[in-house]
Amino acid sequence: MKPTTHKKSVLKTSDEPLWWALFSGGGVCFALFLPAIILFFGLFLPLGLIEIGYQTAHNWLFSIWGLLVVGAGVVLPAFHAAHRIRHGLQDLKVQRHGRIKMICYGLAALLSVLALGIWLLGVW
Repeated sequence: MKPTTHKKSVLKTSDEPLWWALFSGGGVCFALFLPAIILFFGLFLPLGLIEIGYQTAHNWLFSIWGLLVVGAGVVLPAFHAAHRIRHGLQDLKVQRHGRIKMICYGLAALLSVLALGIWLLGVW
């Protein structure tokens, strides 16, 4: 019988849980909030079913509720789409996983910073 030697196993840290959490949150926003946003801005307002003045819309959009709409309508869905594109490219056997990851999530982060920057400029 051979003596067993126990090697110390080192856990490899991964950033995948972060991307999967953003993917999941974006999927929920795609399913729940985006249809409501599209219905409101794409149907109710153009048909005149809801009347809203510019100042009222401006005040609402640049309040904390507007920030939540920007987060639920732009930021999380951007990361959801980036995650889908990244894993779709991996399924197609596109190499350079690190570069693809940087490009996909970098563009989602850039779009998020842009959307939140526009919101911050409107607040001031």
